[in-house]
Amino acid sequence: MPEAESNDWTVEWYRTAAGEIPAKTFLARLTGRPKDEALALLELAQRRGNRMREPKSQALGGGLFELRGDQVRLFYVFRPDRTILILDGMVKKQDKIPNDVIKRLRGMQQALATADAKAKAKRGP
Repeated sequence: MPEAESNDWTVEWYRTAAGEIPAKTFLARLTGRPKDEALALLELAQRRGNRMREPKSQALGGGLFELRGDQVRLFYVFRPDRTILILDGMVKKQDKIPNDVIKRLRGMQQALATADAKAKAKRGP
């Protein structure tokens, strides 16, 4: 990714409890146009942050968003301090996101919420 400007957003990667980084695994499997598309979407996210709009970004509800290319989708959430957390990605085979993918992404969101609550409890009021 290019060097960040002062008004850019930080793009980070979701890490599972087992230490896996699903979005990086997804990106590593891509080649050719889909890979170029995914990298361009990540650069767009870094530059535009919460100013992204359709057709390149779409809200999926409940704080979950997708970056949309012709062939790839990258799923993300916003975090504090101008941070975009990339959860995972998929190669687009149909317009609708499969239910198992949505379920997995919602599980990631829940894991983030649980971790945030634990961290807040440790800090105290």
